Amino acid sequence: MKKKWAEKIGFALLSSAAVLVLLFLGIIIWDIFSKGVGVISWQFLTQAPREGMTEGGIFPAILGTFLVSLITVLFAVPLGMFAAIYLNEYALPGRTTRLIRLAIRNLSGVPSIVYGLFGVVLFVQMMKLGTSVLSAGLTLGLLTLPWTITASEEALKTVPKSYREGALALGATKWYAIRTNVLPYAIPGMLTGVILGLARAAGETAPILFTGAAFFLPHLPKSLFDQFMALPYHLYILATQHHDIAKVRPIAYGTALVLLGLILLLSTSAIYFRYRYRQRMRS
Repeated sequence: MKKKWAEKIGFALLSSAAVLVLLFLGIIIWDIFSKGVGVISWQFLTQAPREGMTEGGIFPAILGTFLVSLITVLFAVPLGMFAAIYLNEYALPGRTTRLIRLAIRNLSGVPSIVYGLFGVVLFVQMMKLGTSVLSAGLTLGLLTLPWTITASEEALKTVPKSYREGALALGATKWYAIRTNVLPYAIPGMLTGVILGLARAAGETAPILFTGAAFFLPHLPKSLFDQFMALPYHLYILATQHHDIAKVRPIAYGTALVLLGLILLLSTSAIYFRYRYRQRMRS
């Protein structure tokens, strides 16, 4: 009887916590949506800012966010997935492997501002890439890398060992067994972790603050070595640093709504790709 009551109380507490979190999340999203939806228009999404960002749109910020996210994906995803495959499939159990995993877990918790300062030293100064799209994208790639490795490795651990052993027993090489019997079943989880990590990186301000984001840049970047505007930094400036915050507050809410929409699109795509890939594997 006591166990049943303890189970009911525990379930009630967990349910209450979940409802409370969803309630606060709903209030925040509704506040941003109700105050920002009136600003959203085709001109707002396709025009450059004018008159000190008090007029016009946010297209340069949208394009800059897209370019930086693309570089982040090209840098972090292959490197993170191959690192996870090595740690889970090839690395021998031991102190060195445990230390590597511990370092990766610790890097996941490092504040983003630290990555921004490291990106300045490594990419902007040492590699002489300057404050640019490329420097910012590589910095966000470093920020996303621990998440990518951790998510990919956890997805690989869910594949039963018998899948590997069966392929090896038939004479397949280790890499062939991984490629044909392991990766197809781990890809959905790996993609989910990668896209969620990218969604987090797309909303970061601190790493791009020092490595390439511009305060006001109405023209589009002509190359990867130019400065750029980005949605998170644009929102930060409008909300805290603009000379007329009251006037640009609706634009700030509209920018926040576009950024939320971008992150929601990435999260939804993760769910969609995972579902479609699992359906294809079952068929």
